[in-house]
Amino acid sequence: MKKRMMRIAALAIAATMTLSLAACGGKDDGGGSAASNENVTENNSEGGSEEAPADNNNSSDGDKVITYWNIGTEGADKQALEYAVEEFNKNTKSGYTVENVPTQNDNYKEKLVIAMSSGECPDMYTSWSGGPMNEYIDSGFAQPLDDLYEEFGLKDKYMEAALAQATYNDKLYAVPTYNVSLAGIFYNKEMFEKYKLEVPTTVSELEAVCDALKKEGITPFALANAPKWTGSMYFQCLAARKGGLEPFQKAVAGEGTFEDECFQYAGEKIQEWVEKGYFPEGVNSLSEDDGQAKQLMYQETAGMLLCGSWYTGTFSSDSPEFYEKIGWFSFPKIDGSDADASIQIGTIGDQFVSFNCTGDKLKAAFECASYYSSDGAKELMVEVGKIPPTKDAGDLITDGVTKQILDAATNASSVQLWYDQYLPPAVAQVHLDTCQEMFGLTMKPDEAGKKFEEAMEEYLADK
Repeated sequence: MKKRMMRIAALAIAATMTLSLAACGGKDDGGGSAASNENVTENNSEGGSEEAPADNNNSSDGDKVITYWNIGTEGADKQALEYAVEEFNKNTKSGYTVENVPTQNDNYKEKLVIAMSSGECPDMYTSWSGGPMNEYIDSGFAQPLDDLYEEFGLKDKYMEAALAQATYNDKLYAVPTYNVSLAGIFYNKEMFEKYKLEVPTTVSELEAVCDALKKEGITPFALANAPKWTGSMYFQCLAARKGGLEPFQKAVAGEGTFEDECFQYAGEKIQEWVEKGYFPEGVNSLSEDDGQAKQLMYQETAGMLLCGSWYTGTFSSDSPEFYEKIGWFSFPKIDGSDADASIQIGTIGDQFVSFNCTGDKLKAAFECASYYSSDGAKELMVEVGKIPPTKDAGDLITDGVTKQILDAATNASSVQLWYDQYLPPAVAQVHLDTCQEMFGLTMKPDEAGKKFEEAMEEYLADK
């Protein structure tokens, strides 16, 4: 129990490092939050928690509502995430009903951690996998799902990479929901044609495109970096193209350092691009959630946008006419670097559902999540511009941009999960903070690398 409370405290500290939000959480379900239940087995030495006895959350407790937190507040995300809830509530014989509680992306992360820190975690919730999900598991807020995967026949449906990102210590703890999301560059095809610009294959060619757009009074990159993770994508892509994935993996393991030359290069290139005016003025104050980046694309005052491939759904649902103008390309290779340019940054599953309940309630909640791999769900995902993380996704997609993204994912030698999701929360926050400061020219790359490395060393020392 002492270890669990320490982990919960760590989650709370991670939350207070960013927005300060009022605590809000799911209601106690009688059998209770799995983490608060006194009968839950203590975490084992391998990490993660063993499932509580099934009768702790059975149907006799009188609570037939499953609370489900996610980020589906609008557009394609809302449609995709709501689908499973609607189908479950319409078809289930379990006697349970799922209550859908969506929250806007950036607020959601803090809301979830604050709820966990007060022992009020919902029955179902989505996350981005990686470090935070592992912390939730270690804190007792998720259950192993291998038996349910077998019972519902889900293992054969999902891409291996999606299952890998749902796994911790060789056990499945989450269900992928929707989308293969890669960091890549969306661009205005009409604008490129008008100014006789070619899709770049190297960073030097990308800079030539940026210079040409600047000459025409157009901001090269639409970017709203108030939430920090948007600017972090530039850092991740540049570092991967410079050094591959090994420097990052070694730094996380304590065998390398975040002061490596590939991270230094990424920071220097970002600051060079800031000074050249490749980003909007006041970039660190612009809000992604308020749509300030995409509006620059719609107004055609910016020519490109580097972000996750979920933007196919955003563009197509906001304006099918504008979407006709949109093209996409993978982040280009760096001149002279021998790093594997097929490497991608992103996630195969985008949102992953974990479960803070047991017994009959857990089985019913899992039944709800199983609808994300149904034929109807996959058809809807494709319709709204998402890529189902299932093995048959390629058979369903006809949209040209979406096919390009799926091909990039399929041909990738490796897909590195977003840094801010892969890293432990406290280290991820230092990365995001220092990255934003580099965009603001208030911190030099070597200072940022030092702080990043110190945070990683501190985490490893306390682990």
